[in-house]
Amino acid sequence: MLIQVCLYFYCKFLWRCMKFVMRKLTGRCELQRICYGTKPGASRTMKIETSLRDSKSKLLQTSVSVHPDAIEKTIDDIMELKKINPDINPQLGISLQACLLQIVGYRNLIADVEKLRREPYDSDNPQHEEMLLKLWEFLKPNTPLESRISKQWCEIGFQGDDPKTDFRGMGLLGLYNLQYFAERDATVAQQVLSDSVHPKCRDITKEEISKFSKTEWEKKKMDKAIGYSFAIVGINITDLAYNLLVSGALKTHFYNIAPEAPTLSHFQQTFCYLMHEFHKFWIEEDPMDIMEFNRVREKFRKRIIKQLQNPDMALCPHFAASEGLINM
Repeated sequence: MLIQVCLYFYCKFLWRCMKFVMRKLTGRCELQRICYGTKPGASRTMKIETSLRDSKSKLLQTSVSVHPDAIEKTIDDIMELKKINPDINPQLGISLQACLLQIVGYRNLIADVEKLRREPYDSDNPQHEEMLLKLWEFLKPNTPLESRISKQWCEIGFQGDDPKTDFRGMGLLGLYNLQYFAERDATVAQQVLSDSVHPKCRDITKEEISKFSKTEWEKKKMDKAIGYSFAIVGINITDLAYNLLVSGALKTHFYNIAPEAPTLSHFQQTFCYLMHEFHKFWIEEDPMDIMEFNRVREKFRKRIIKQLQNPDMALCPHFAASEGLINM
């Protein structure tokens, strides 16, 4: 433990010495070197974020959490602190502003998403009820809902006759995401729903016959559990998107697609992408039954995280929900 502490302080001291030497050699501070030497997007913004957060200056440390309206003044203060003439270095202020808008926006997005997650579904709230009924209309436009409390809800993947109980884990966030997907990309959402409730009927292969008796296989190949509950999986994928956001894994994606502050719409668009990709992944994995859901989900999560470790990565969906949001 003592060795690790000593190593930490040694590396920090060495890093500060290197910064000092680089400034003397180049005539530029670290922020200048990053902005002038790194292309726009996640690579630049994440380096700026690390530099500001790890700085010994209180002004730089707190700049990553200022109010959006204070960003312009904060940049002026940074330029003054670093003794940088804005007239000689006009591009630096523009680049720093773009980075800070993304950094501060990401923090604010976490707060907005957390607020929705913590708000429980309230059946006495007309707005909540309206959203739920619209979800049904978007997913089942040709099938009227007979009553608010109905077994029909199971047709779109809820567990019982009143969906409000299924939103406990993710609160209103789950409903917001499901409605966004069903409304913004109705064709894909309806197709995913249709696929999820249909059993897979496959030809029996010799290898599969060797693993199961014919009776067992006949049951397996017609088992509706090979599909999944659309709404429940949507809430589960909402949980995945939420954890990717809070852990910071989605920074590469948002910093690459949002020219300024990422918004709730960007998060919901990302949910649509994850929902769509998970559906394809589920089919590719070809699970024997729904009991394999956790295994498939974990494998899918690891694949997404691996993709997001690439600083040039942007989860660019090619469907209607993404229109007008992608800006590379």
